[in-house]
Amino acid sequence: MGLFGIGPCVANALSSRLTAEVRREGVRWMQEYERGVALAPPGAAGPAIGAGTTIAFRPDDTVFGPAQCEFDVLAECFRTLAFLNRGLDITLTDEGAPGGPRVARFRFPGGVRDFVGALGVRSGAPFRSDVLGFEREVPRMAGTIEVALQWCDSREEDVRGFTNSLATGTGTHEAGLREGVAAAIDAYARARGLQTAADCIGEGLTAVVSVTLDDRDFVDFARREPGGDAVRACVAQAVREYLGAWFEAHPEQAAAVITPVLRAAARN
Repeated sequence: MGLFGIGPCVANALSSRLTAEVRREGVRWMQEYERGVALAPPGAAGPAIGAGTTIAFRPDDTVFGPAQCEFDVLAECFRTLAFLNRGLDITLTDEGAPGGPRVARFRFPGGVRDFVGALGVRSGAPFRSDVLGFEREVPRMAGTIEVALQWCDSREEDVRGFTNSLATGTGTHEAGLREGVAAAIDAYARARGLQTAADCIGEGLTAVVSVTLDDRDFVDFARREPGGDAVRACVAQAVREYLGAWFEAHPEQAAAVITPVLRAAARN
């Protein structure tokens, strides 16, 4: 799609009408499409302030039938995108809502740390640790890793993985996170003459691991599993190193995290 990139292609193919606007270098460029076909080449439509892209479209009723967007569904999607892209500002407006426009704005300066904090509040369980996290650029996997974790008084585990802002099922990066957590807890416990059980590591853990791959090297794009063993190993190493250092620097919270793990291992 040239000036407008490949991002709108799917929306364009499923729309009865789509208008793309790009503001770049002081010029506002526009192009209109009807059922995926450009009505004219991109054209300058006047001066622009700032930079950005605006896509407006109507779902094609020959594909979807009568279509109606659900505000709450869109809000949850945009909230997640804002968590995963620190500093991104998203505003959702329903101009046809009864009683006047309904507006929701999403912006999370803390990124995935804010995400984990929100998930922890939803769980309602008392916390055993602060929200901790890190971001690391890893040339070996041609991308970046962002991780946040928190433990609470619960036997449940809530681990969520994302690749290039897309939710995954059981991706290799999620496996790497669990391996890294298990290795850090096991090393800390063994250094004190204790033993843990890997199958108990996740009790009470809330975590988000977000991987951004520059070359989008997916093993299985349909399942959105990134980069195979290299990504798994990189995530595991990064988590193990960060969490191991954090345990050493915060012995009281480390004990609050590891003691229930030891109890769970004893139960099993």
